Amino acid sequence: MIRIRKISNPYLEVNIRKMEKVKEIIKTQIPFLAHKKIEEIEDQMVDPLKYKYQTTLFIAEDINDAVRGFALLLYMSDLRFCFLDYVAVSPEKTSSGLGGALYERVREEAEALDAFGIFFECLPDDPTLCIDDKLILKQNKQRLAFYERFGARPIANTSYETTVYPEDDSPPYLIFDGLNRRNSIPNARAREIVKAILDRKYGDYCPKSYVQMVIDSIQDDPVVLRPPKYMRKRDIRLYKTPLTEKSKILLIVNDKHIIHHIKERGYVESPVRVKSIQKELDKSGLFRYGKVREYPDKFILEVHDRHYFNFFKKVCQNLPKGKSVYPYVFPIRNPARPPKDLSVKAGYYCFDTFTPLNQNAYLAARGGVNCTLTATDEIIAGSKFAYVLTRPPGHHTERSVFGGFCYFNNCAIAANRFSKLGKVAILDIDFHHGNGQQQIFYHRNDVLTVSIHGHPSFAYPYFTGFSDEKGEDLGLGFNVNFPLPEKISFEYYTKTLNKALKLIRDFQPDYLVVALGLDTAKGDPTGTWDFLQTNFVTTGKLIGDLKIPILIVQEGGYRSQSLGLNARAFFNGFYQAFTSK
Repeated sequence: MIRIRKISNPYLEVNIRKMEKVKEIIKTQIPFLAHKKIEEIEDQMVDPLKYKYQTTLFIAEDINDAVRGFALLLYMSDLRFCFLDYVAVSPEKTSSGLGGALYERVREEAEALDAFGIFFECLPDDPTLCIDDKLILKQNKQRLAFYERFGARPIANTSYETTVYPEDDSPPYLIFDGLNRRNSIPNARAREIVKAILDRKYGDYCPKSYVQMVIDSIQDDPVVLRPPKYMRKRDIRLYKTPLTEKSKILLIVNDKHIIHHIKERGYVESPVRVKSIQKELDKSGLFRYGKVREYPDKFILEVHDRHYFNFFKKVCQNLPKGKSVYPYVFPIRNPARPPKDLSVKAGYYCFDTFTPLNQNAYLAARGGVNCTLTATDEIIAGSKFAYVLTRPPGHHTERSVFGGFCYFNNCAIAANRFSKLGKVAILDIDFHHGNGQQQIFYHRNDVLTVSIHGHPSFAYPYFTGFSDEKGEDLGLGFNVNFPLPEKISFEYYTKTLNKALKLIRDFQPDYLVVALGLDTAKGDPTGTWDFLQTNFVTTGKLIGDLKIPILIVQEGGYRSQSLGLNARAFFNGFYQAFTSK
C-alpha cells in the first residue's frame, strides 16, 4: 500500500527524517543537481517571500512509513501557475504506477489552487539536442511519452530549449499541462510565466541577455504545444476525476460488521444500525465510497495492551460458533496471577456484564480498525474529510479493557496515527463519556481529548467523565469533560458545544477526530436527551465550520427508526458549513 502525503512544514520531528530520505533520492536519481540546491529545500518551503513562490512537498510512503518517492511543486501565486520542480522514485523500490500516482496528486493540488496549469522541464527527445548517449535519449523519450498520456507536451516554436552556455548539453523542453482545460497559452501570459521561471528558478545561472532572448522568441499568439508524438490524440488519458466526485465525503463502510450479530433480546448494538444509516446517506448524494485496505497489528498495539489484544483474538478464535461469553466476575487485576477460567478472565479485561465475546467479535472489530486506518491515511494523503461507518463501536475501550459494546478504540487508533504528523484533537459527542480516549491519552499533550456527555451520576460508564478529570503529567489540561444534566434543551447543549469547539480552535490541531454518537436523539434507548433532525443539522454545521481535516467515526446511536435520518441531517449541516466560502 502506498500513501501520498503533503508536507508543508519540513521541521516537524516526524518530517525531518523524511526530508533526509528525499535528499538521498535526489542525490541518487538527479546526481547533477548542485548540493546547494538540495540543501535549501527546507528554506524554500518555509520562506516563500524570499523565493517568490510557495513550495510543497509530496512524499509517497509505504505501509511502514518508508519514503518511496516524492514530488516538489512550486506555486507562483501572483501569476497563478504551478511549476513541478522534481518527481523521483527511490531506486531500491521502483514501482510501476508510483510516478503516475505522484503526478496525479500534483495535478489535484494544482486544480485545488485553481492554477492556470503546470509547467515543468523534460530533457529532449531530439537527437540533435541529446547527442552523446543513446540510453539517455531513450529514457527522455519514455519520460515525454509518460507525460503525454496526461496531455502534457512541450511548448512549440520558442528558444527555451537553447543552451545557456556553449559547453552545456541537452537543454530541456518546457512542458505545459493545461489540466484538461487548455492546450494553448496567450502570448502575453506565456511571456510573463517564462520570465518568472527563468528569473526565480535560474536567476543565479541565466544571464539577463539569455532570459530576454528566450522571451523575445515567443511569437505565436496563442503559444501552442507540440502535436502528440507518442500516441494518437484520442488515446490521451484524462486522469482528472470529476471535481464534483472528489469534493464528496469519503465513506468507508465496515463490510465485516454484519457477522457480529448478537441476537439476545434487548441487545441494541445490531447490524440494522449500519443499514439504517447507509440507506439514508445514499440518498444524500454527499458521499463517495472508498475501498478498505488491510493493516498490520502494530497500529493497534501502539494503542492497546498486547496481553489484552492476544486474549481477545485467541478467545474469539477458539469459541464455538454461536456461543457468547459474558463477563460476570471482575477480579482485582493482578498481573502476576491472572485468572484461568474464561468467564472470569473475561472480567479481567472487561468493565461491564453486557459486552460479549464470541467467534466474530474480533473479526468485526478488526475490520473496523482497517476501515478507520484506511480513512485516516486518505486524510493524511489530502482528503479534507472522511466518515467511517462501522460497528461494533470503539470509544469505551481503554488500553487494556473493553466494554460498552466496544473492543478496539477506533478513534484512539486514528488519533495516534495522526499524532505522528501533528497535533490532534478528539471531540466525542456520543451521549456516553469517551472514557477510552481519555484513559489512553491522559498523560499526553499532543492529543486533546474533549467529551460532551450525560453526567456519570446517571449515565454509563458511570465511573469516568467528571469535569475535574483534566489529565496528568504532560497531559494536564489536555483532557476536558463536559458532563451535562439528564434533561437539557438543545440551546443549552449548543452553548456547551461552542465552548468545546473554542478549546479545539485554541489548540490549533492539524487533525480532528469526531466520535459521532447519535444516541443523543429523541427516543434512543440508551440516552435521555431529545434532539431532533434539525438539531443534528446545527451540530454538523458547528463542527464543519472548523474547516480542518476531519475524520468522523461512528459510535453510538440505537433508535433504528430515526438513526439514518439523523445521520443524514448531521452530514448535510457538516458538508454545507465545511464547503462554504
